[in-house]
Formats: sequence, C-alpha cells, structure tokens
Amino acid sequence: MNSLYYRAIVANNCLNPERNTVVTASKTFTEEFLENGFAVAQGVLDPETVLDPIITEYHGVLDNLASDLYQAGKISSKFESLPFDQRLIKIYQETGQAHSQYFDFSLPFQDVREDTPFWTGPAVFNAFINDKLLDHVQQLIGSEIYSNPVQHVRIKPPEKYLPTNDLGQPVIGATVWHQDHGVVTEEADSTNMITTWFSLTDTPVEAGPLRIVPGSHRDGLLTHCNDYEGNGPEFRGGRQIPQRLFDDDQAIPVPTRRGDVVFLHKQVVHGSLPNVSENIRWSFDLRYNPIGQNTGREVFPGFVARSHANPESELTDPAEWQHTWLNCRKRMAKINQANMDEIPFSRWEDGHPDCEA
Repeated sequence: MNSLYYRAIVANNCLNPERNTVVTASKTFTEEFLENGFAVAQGVLDPETVLDPIITEYHGVLDNLASDLYQAGKISSKFESLPFDQRLIKIYQETGQAHSQYFDFSLPFQDVREDTPFWTGPAVFNAFINDKLLDHVQQLIGSEIYSNPVQHVRIKPPEKYLPTNDLGQPVIGATVWHQDHGVVTEEADSTNMITTWFSLTDTPVEAGPLRIVPGSHRDGLLTHCNDYEGNGPEFRGGRQIPQRLFDDDQAIPVPTRRGDVVFLHKQVVHGSLPNVSENIRWSFDLRYNPIGQNTGREVFPGFVARSHANPESELTDPAEWQHTWLNCRKRMAKINQANMDEIPFSRWEDGHPDCEA
C-alpha cells in the first residue's frame, strides 16, 4: 500500500473501501472542518446531471482550442477522431504548452486581451449554484452566500505524456504548497472565505489528488515566496510556502470519487500530488464567502449564489454571469499591461527572509 495513502487512513480513522475515499468515523461535517481545516462530503454532486453536462460542454471548448491552433499552424491536425483525453494530450505534445486559459472561468492578472479565451458555459454555472453544494457551504458560513471569483478549472493529464518546461518538469505537475488566503489581497484578511474542490473524474492517489496538512489552518497565514527553489525541483515556479514553515510530514492525500466535494479552510496548507496514472485528473475549485465581505479580487466579478434574506438578489441566469466576465475582460484589456500594475493581485513582496532557500 502507498505510504501516503496509509497515512491518510490513519489520520482520518478509517477508509471506506467501497468509495476509496477518506471518511471520518464519528465527527460531523462541521466538526471535521473546524478541527482539521477541511472536510470531505461524499456524493454531493450528481455525476449524471451535474458533472457529465460539464464534460460535454468542454468537448466544445476543446474543439475551439483545436480549431484556433490548427488555423494558426501550431498543430498538424485537429485530432477530431481522438477521445477527449488523448486529443488534449496530443495538442499539448505538439505545442509544448498547456492551454489552460481556454478552459478556465477566470482571467489572467496581466496582459489580458480583448479576445483572451475563457469559458463560462451554463453547465459550469449550474455547478456554482448547485443546491446540495450550497447546503454544505451554508453549514460553514451561513445562508447569505457570495460566489467569490477566485475560481479555476484544472485539467491535469498524466505527466508522463506531457512536454516539459525549461526546468525539465512537466508543464502541468504537482501543485505547490499554498494557502488560499495567500492568493488574495489584504482587503480580504477578515473574509470568511472557504474553498470547495471537486473532481469531474475519479481521483485516486495515483491521479494526483489534493494533499492537505490537517490542522495547519490554526497557524495563521504563512509567507508565500515567488519562484522559491527550496522545496525541490518539482515545485519550482509559482508562489509557494517554504516547507520549513509547516510540518509537511503530516500531509495526507485526499482521494475522491466524482461527486465528492472537499471543503477547505482558507488557511489550511495544501497542494496536490503529481498525476502518475493513465487518466486525466480534472477538477474545479470554487470559493464562497458571506455576502458583503471583500473577495480579495474585487476587480473580478462575483455574484450572490444564495440569500434567504434577499432571494431576488440571487443570480440564476448563466448568460448574465457570462456577461459580467465579458465586461471584466474589456476592463482588464486596458490595465495591467506590459508589466504595469494598476490593480495589484498579490500581497507579497520579494525579498522576505522566509524566502531564502
């Protein structure tokens, strides 16, 4: 048995062999969340009615990507006869790039163009406002729920099939150690933001699930260092927490089945394992906070997902949600260009003593 998987079993009391996912023997959902900084809720999202429509929608997104690259002469074929996984891998191999922006429902912080791709389809939107998902969010932050725009889709193919970057690492590998509090600005320090993470595919240990340090949320916000080298070559690039600032030996993987949702405290330290399986690992991470609290990314559009006090304020139209992001793209195309930083997205300055490798 994989040693990391064994530690996941020990740390969480038991493992459900039928579901291949971490469960807790006696604690409630909210007790687990408060004690460990995360909790797993099984079977929240119905695969057939919630997840499968998203996958179908993304087949069209992949068509768009393939057409754009083929017209630009960057790939030899649109590879239309291949299944989604193989088609995506073939495109990544021929271009040497991970074209994640086509699939994401957010925008970059810098150099946005008026045609920068993103995806805000109705099936994706329906996951954001799913009643069962929001029922669990409500247990943690109350009934006045705002969809925080710090949100991403992450498609991680098996890394053995991926091209490598200039450091010799796969273009999509393990996710670096971080806290979600660390990716928002200081204005959101008092915001009760939580993350919901779920996979559109089964995510056993070998597929690269989240790995989380239980209880690390009690240590507060840790320093995040840009291009830090001290955590090893597989974690080069991006902003991350030096491992010496927390007890990474306590980290456990959190394998899930499609439909399960992992709820994370904003200060729990986490990352992900590499995908060493034969299948893609495909996940969403969506964030929520109480209505009226700062999102830490105010230039990006959020929306009221649930409000018992003012139900008419809830956004229910996916076209309207898409329109808010189209307007945001127009604004971003005029700012934060060519290394200018009219609107900052980071709270961290380089040169912190914690960042000396």
